[in-house]
Parts: sequence; structure tokens; C-alpha cells
Amino acid sequence: MVAAALRVYFENSVGRILEHPDGYAWVQYHAGARELAYLQAFLRHVGQLLTLRGWHKVLGDHRQLTPYTEQESQWIVAYWLSEEHQGRAIYGAVILPPAEWVQLPDPYRLQAAQAGVMTFRVFADDSAALAWLGQQP
Repeated sequence: MVAAALRVYFENSVGRILEHPDGYAWVQYHAGARELAYLQAFLRHVGQLLTLRGWHKVLGDHRQLTPYTEQESQWIVAYWLSEEHQGRAIYGAVILPPAEWVQLPDPYRLQAAQAGVMTFRVFADDSAALAWLGQQP
């Protein structure tokens, strides 16, 4: 990926959202604890970017992500993954830390899953994630 072609769309203590010229949002999480309000703002900005550009793909780099709290998970399901708030199907390629990747059962590593409006698949590296994301409609 050419760094010069990427544009920072939004950044806060949760992470950075980049606009990729190939037509997707590249979400990079920072390490550490989060406040729910900052996570909510962060993910709302991801949705705004997708709407603004007419995109429906997200590359989620979760390698630095501290696991979501129960409260964060509930909000993500209720808001981020809901058709009412997103209004469209979203495809997500999620890059996990190597230690988490190797612990997943094969079905989770080898096929896409559905969560609300998002169809996603998990990967251990950027190149495989980008290849899959590029195949999505």
C-alpha cells in the first residue's frame, strides 16, 4: 500500500480511520483502554465515511485492539451492525493478532461470517485480507 495515497479521515484515542483510494475505509485501532463515547464517535465516523464516499467495505486492523467490553459489544450490535443505522450491507476484512488467529477453529479462519449488516472474514495478514476484500461486490 502506498502511504501517500492514504488520507486520514478521522483519529481519536480509539484509533485512526484512513480513506483508501481503492474504495474502502481502513480502520486502525490503537492499543489501550477506551471510553465508550470515544469508541462510539470513532465508529460513527467510519459509517459517515462509508456514506460520504458511497463505499461498503472496511479493512479493520485489530492487531492492537484491546478486547471490547460488554458495554462496547452491546452498543456495536445495537448500532454499528444494525440495518436501521447503517442502511446497507458492509463487507469487513478483519486482521487479528497472530496469537488470536492461531487459536481460531478452522471454520472461523476459512469462511465468511455474518453479524447484522456486516459480512466479515478474519485474517492473519494484510495481503490475504485485501485480496478477499477486493473480491467482494
